Amino acid sequence: MPTLTWRGATIALGLAVGSLALTTIAVALLESDVVGIEDASPVYLVAVVAVGAIAGTMPAVFTAIAAFLAYDLLFTEPRLSLVVADPREWLDLVLFLFLALVIGRLVSIQHARADEAAGRADEANTLFALSRSLATATSTAEAARDIAERVRTAAGLERVWIVVGPGSAERLLSDTGDGPPPRTPSITSSLARTSGDEPARWVRTHARDRPGPAAADDPQFRARIEVDGVHLGTLIGSRDRAEGEPNRVQTRVLALAADQIAVSLRRDQLRQAATDLEVARQTDALKTALIDSVSHDLRTPLASIRATAGGLADAEVEWPADARRAAAQVIDAEAARLDRLVTGLLDLSRIASGAIHPDLEPHELWAVVEPVLDRMRPTLGHRPVTLSIPEALPPVLADAVLLDIVVTNLLDNVAAHTRDDAAVTISAVSGEDGTVSLLVEDEGRGVPAAVLPRLFERFRRATPRPEGSRRGLGIGLSVVRGLVEAMGGQVAAAAAASGGLAITVTLRQAPAEPDR
Repeated sequence: MPTLTWRGATIALGLAVGSLALTTIAVALLESDVVGIEDASPVYLVAVVAVGAIAGTMPAVFTAIAAFLAYDLLFTEPRLSLVVADPREWLDLVLFLFLALVIGRLVSIQHARADEAAGRADEANTLFALSRSLATATSTAEAARDIAERVRTAAGLERVWIVVGPGSAERLLSDTGDGPPPRTPSITSSLARTSGDEPARWVRTHARDRPGPAAADDPQFRARIEVDGVHLGTLIGSRDRAEGEPNRVQTRVLALAADQIAVSLRRDQLRQAATDLEVARQTDALKTALIDSVSHDLRTPLASIRATAGGLADAEVEWPADARRAAAQVIDAEAARLDRLVTGLLDLSRIASGAIHPDLEPHELWAVVEPVLDRMRPTLGHRPVTLSIPEALPPVLADAVLLDIVVTNLLDNVAAHTRDDAAVTISAVSGEDGTVSLLVEDEGRGVPAAVLPRLFERFRRATPRPEGSRRGLGIGLSVVRGLVEAMGGQVAAAAAASGGLAITVTLRQAPAEPDR
């Protein structure tokens, strides 16, 4: 049986007195000479039913007894006295009192059951809303505001705030009020969980004052947020002192909300741990790949340069002019290769750290591609190259330096992974969506379909390498993707019609200049 608060008792008393006054007036009218009803005492049952349905069992019993006394005093001879002249009227009064007590009790029981069913339904709806909010949010912090507001409404609290973290390291996660939360008063009510099906109960505890504004007179109710005995935070609510402690339904809402928040916080911790492990794994894999690639790809040109330079420096060896020129070309080519490797690593580092800040301006695509092609002719060797970029093509919005690096890496990738006689086609077309696409297509052996989606990953190489191709670090296409995306474009790889590889770089068209 729920305990009435002073406010609830006052309301119940006012309801009982008011209903008795109205029914007494009705009985007086019915037993008057105008209507002429001899016994209108059953009308008092209406007051008993109303009070029992609204206020519960005890107010209904009080109303039944008060109705019995009122009818005896006011309408039973001799009036204004508890003495009853006719013994038959005693029987009527006793039967009336019995029926009033039974009806009041039954009505209050049915009303309590209806209230409990409604409370269970509200509790289930609140729990579903909390679970859905946490399930659809990417983190507990994102859903915390909605959770605090729902708990405040469902638990009948004036203000709800959530703090997470142990002890002095706790931080405010969400708050439904304005300004800093009030300081914890010296006496608070903490939710004590019980084992089995026993409901949780509120226990008053003493707490140290904490920094913040002075505590208000309103009591605070605290529910620990914990998983497997590990304290993760606290769900705190305040309400008017006249409201008393939260009832059973409101207490269950607070307990369930604290449990849901605890599970969500634990999920955040596990997700972060999994992310950290994945980052560590990928970092180790990248370090291993980098060490493997650099140890081979940097040592090879260095060995060639040292061997050629050592031969040129040997005084006992006489070099013909043509042989000396050829040796110098070898040194220059290997030095250029080293420069491209180091530049690629530096570009990859800048992309990974977010240090790329492109200066986007309108550029004619052919004006950027042609100089790069002329510079890369020695690297491409005897590969026939077809260039098909219309001069009437709309200009693209790009950074000239970054676009130069993109085209250089694409052609260097062709030179590194195709035969010496594989044909290369460079073309460009404009799209209907305001873009321009640059296509670099070769007649090499192509890339397996399973590798295409991962072709732009760092240190990714297509295997097996064609005969006569040279080893590379596997960062050229990764640099291409990073630079193109930095300029607001996209890059994609697909199998070419000739069986080789086709890489498409899509950039935005430069806005048309206004007519003057």
